[in-house]
Amino acid sequence: MVNNISEHASILNVFLSEIRSVEIQKDPLRFRRNMERIAEILGYEVSKRLTFQSETFQTPLGKASILVPKEKPLLATILRAGLSMHQGLLNYFDRSESAFISAYRKHSTAEDFEIFVEYMAAPDLDNKIWIISDPMLATGSSMVTVYKAMLRYGNPKRIFIVSAIATPQAIDYVKKHFPENTEIFIAAIDDELTAQSYIVPGLGDAGDLAYGEKI
Repeated sequence: MVNNISEHASILNVFLSEIRSVEIQKDPLRFRRNMERIAEILGYEVSKRLTFQSETFQTPLGKASILVPKEKPLLATILRAGLSMHQGLLNYFDRSESAFISAYRKHSTAEDFEIFVEYMAAPDLDNKIWIISDPMLATGSSMVTVYKAMLRYGNPKRIFIVSAIATPQAIDYVKKHFPENTEIFIAAIDDELTAQSYIVPGLGDAGDLAYGEKI
């Protein structure tokens, strides 16, 4: 199931407009904060899909029964671009464990590249709910490669994918390689993908905008 949150007017669209704006992008602090805000909103939407149970809490004046999640999802992010979104998810799922995976494009030509996973730091992933975040789903190759790498640490109970911007091509590719009950939560879907696998209109390189241009 694909959930395109910007299809419905909300404050999310303000943050989305600012990460796209070439003028506002010049402020990396604001760019990171907007990515964090977008992830918070998407994380809130993901939370509606979790299983809840009633628990009773003592207040100064009595007892209150409140529905709370039965289990904590595990938060996984693709370095380095995903760090801001990871923080947004961690703001809401603040007791969750985290996994960090380094994935990069190795180009043979401008149009031809492979995705390599160099590094992973993760707890036991077996039989847990995974929330995997990456700001941009251009082709979906990085997300699929990271998913396969994570399987070495265990099998998920369920998977949620969280991204700021995606393409239809990436969504189709993810659907082919992820379990059927995977849900995708996206702030926006852009139709165009260039020969170099950049999203148009997109926003540029999320990692560079957040943390500076890499050499």
